[in-house]
Amino acid sequence: MMCMESINVDLLDRRIIHALYIDPRAPFSRLAEVLGSSEPTVSRRYRRLFDDRILRVVGQLDSQRLGQYDWAVRIRCAPGSAPTVATKLAQHPDTSWVQLTSGGTEIFSTIRSRDVEQRTPLLLGQLSVGRQVVDLVAYCLLHLFATGMSAPPGPSDLSRGEIAQLLSPARDRPSIDRPKTKLQDSDWPLVQALADDGRAPYRQLAARTHWHESTVRRRVEELIASGVLFFDLDLASDVLGIRSQALLWMSVAPTKLRDVGQALASRPEFPFVAATTGSTNLLAALVCPDDSSLYEYLSGEATALDGLTHIETAPVMQFVKMHATMAPLQP
Repeated sequence: MMCMESINVDLLDRRIIHALYIDPRAPFSRLAEVLGSSEPTVSRRYRRLFDDRILRVVGQLDSQRLGQYDWAVRIRCAPGSAPTVATKLAQHPDTSWVQLTSGGTEIFSTIRSRDVEQRTPLLLGQLSVGRQVVDLVAYCLLHLFATGMSAPPGPSDLSRGEIAQLLSPARDRPSIDRPKTKLQDSDWPLVQALADDGRAPYRQLAARTHWHESTVRRRVEELIASGVLFFDLDLASDVLGIRSQALLWMSVAPTKLRDVGQALASRPEFPFVAATTGSTNLLAALVCPDDSSLYEYLSGEATALDGLTHIETAPVMQFVKMHATMAPLQP
């Protein structure tokens, strides 16, 4: 996984990280006021975290609202080939969460389709078994219970009063019964700019899109209000003491699938939970402080989930790409 042990992250850094989980685009002036620091200090600290690839706010599209289909793939590689295959996969703009798992012999990635008329992404059709790839299995993500927009991992460094000050309507997920909103072709430069840097100021977004600043502001607000656009964080979570992460491929009785998915999604330890096609029907990402905590969950709380019949655990060894942040491969 991403290793940032050489970077010193102190209490103020952690408070900034937690504040951005609550309001990712909060102005530095507002963050400084809530956190009891100066605006230049907060701005400088964020820039350092950003430049060191510890933290990045990223704009994301809600595929379900757009009528699009996301996929997850498991790729088993020949010995020594996984890092090369993972790097190539991470460089594709339609991939995210490219990870080396299971001792570094397997790759996990999600793939997004940008075409509502095409159920299977073009990239998925380009992947094939060959000299480097031993096996490949694809799972369609049928329903997302949790998409990463949860509380930050680990204990909070903010008080309840500070959290209340930071709560933003833009962070709230809209009701699922809102009508779907189509993106215009002209929106893509804006979407890509926000994926590169979700905290980019409106004047910078205006320069990327060649729109007037007021037009950019209005369109961002429209996309957020419709639920099509939301903001999440790419975070090297080991700086917060999260050093054991795993993907859980779970089999759940169909009548209990919704209940189990919702139960997992309500826990901050599960930033991602989705119902899928395939030999298992529920996929979850679990984050823990250490392997002992992972064991305690699997042997304790997991056994109390009514309807759960099987769990396959794939430990995450290293992140190659998160939403947009590329990480250098560890030797």
